[in-house]
Amino acid sequence: MPRLRYVNTTDIEDAIRLGCRTMCSVFNADDNNVPFFGSRVLPEARLCFSPAHSESHVPGRHLNALLNAEDAIGIELDERSIDNHANAAFLAYSGPVALPINRDEVGGRQVNFTPHNCREGFHALYPLVRFRHSVRAREIAEASIRTIPKYWSPVNGWDYDYLEGELGLRVHRSTFVVGLGRSIGPLVKYYKATGYGAALELAIVLKDKALEYFNEGGDYNRETFGGHTHSTTCVMSSLAQLAELTRDARLMGRVKAFYDNGLGEFSDPLGWVIENSGDEAPADRGEINNSGDILETALILGRWGYSEYYDDAERILRCHILPSQLRDVSFVEDPPNPGGDDGKRAVADRHLGAFGFPAPYGHHPIGTEYVSFNMDIVGGGVGSLCEAYREVAHTGEAGHRVNLLFDHETPSLRIESPYTHPVLRVRVKRTGPLWVRVPSWIEASKINIRGASEAPRPTNGYLYIARPPLNRPITFEFPLVEREIVLRHRTRKIRVRLRGDEVAAMDNFGADLTFFDPFE
Repeated sequence: MPRLRYVNTTDIEDAIRLGCRTMCSVFNADDNNVPFFGSRVLPEARLCFSPAHSESHVPGRHLNALLNAEDAIGIELDERSIDNHANAAFLAYSGPVALPINRDEVGGRQVNFTPHNCREGFHALYPLVRFRHSVRAREIAEASIRTIPKYWSPVNGWDYDYLEGELGLRVHRSTFVVGLGRSIGPLVKYYKATGYGAALELAIVLKDKALEYFNEGGDYNRETFGGHTHSTTCVMSSLAQLAELTRDARLMGRVKAFYDNGLGEFSDPLGWVIENSGDEAPADRGEINNSGDILETALILGRWGYSEYYDDAERILRCHILPSQLRDVSFVEDPPNPGGDDGKRAVADRHLGAFGFPAPYGHHPIGTEYVSFNMDIVGGGVGSLCEAYREVAHTGEAGHRVNLLFDHETPSLRIESPYTHPVLRVRVKRTGPLWVRVPSWIEASKINIRGASEAPRPTNGYLYIARPPLNRPITFEFPLVEREIVLRHRTRKIRVRLRGDEVAAMDNFGADLTFFDPFE
């Protein structure tokens, strides 16, 4: 197989649009348009049903991403795709109790309950309520919020005797973090969309339980958290969302402690996160959902006032999430399909724009036999990109803030990125002070500024201009400083040359399907 090198995008909006295309193309025509969950592109390309995750998991990831993309960037969506995802989510809640339950096979009954999927169930329902004003979604969501305390308690966990013995469900056992704890974030989103107090109350109950794991020192314990690292990162980001909503400084302190300490046990500085922290897991196989959770947490910490975390957000976007989007499918071959199986149809095209399980250096982690892009991960990646897009720049009581140095335009600002233009250029379109974040790798005193009538004042990681000119560009000229870092993974050290907050070169150890020029 040829060693392909991809042309990476630096355009968040373009990446969102391409990912939305993917999420609107993965419905199984052989299963009443329920979306596929599983996918592989090597060694044999295919899409497939999951008895644990198809209708109870994928619609939540996709609806959260698609409807947020519509809100954030104004993308026009095919309403049939929204209906397909909504119908699949409603199917998941059509079992004997208001919990997201999966079928054991196509055409089977709702029988497999994985508490892990409660997060995705709420992630399907809240955007339907917020953006489509769905009465049915609201009824189901609030029934589920009432149901969970009946059959789960912080002390005893789930009532397996009732769920399995009386209802005949198959309930998957897991740690709290891998299970119900994941639901905190979408419950916060549901509360913000509706004001339904019971949603916030349940989020707080789950938060109190989560703090048994997220201690003051920010330690990570694989045995108590569980090896599924996405669950750990999404509970972390969930707690950050709740802390921001409730202005809970102590809770945000717990989040920050874990981000600064425990997170490093299974992630690297570019935002790559091992898919599973178990001893036998492939050492370089990551998962973009996890990286997106770190990104979202960094954005919240940045908004909270820790501006240095915007450095992390920019680096994670430019060095890992955006490069890892599948933007060249020329190596994917559709398999023979004499039976007309929809899971084998147009597999290459339906993967264009996907996110999956990359190594830091490419799509095919060394030591793995296959390359996959499970379709739920597209939603996780795009949802996080929507949050990043909203945070690039915004206008509030303190004025106009430029937090991430991407090309961007709002009604108040126009930004030209130093990564796509010779200099950083900001045009203020509405009256108000201007704040421009200074990356940690350049000193504010070394930035050559033109177009401002006053000397900017450095403060808390920003350059502050009290009276920027209207509709005239201010330029900030500085070099994208090159530096070298080493990523220390379980079985190898990966040398990286950074140019500003993007990768100029990286060790790839002869792997295929790589993202960057090799480190030399």
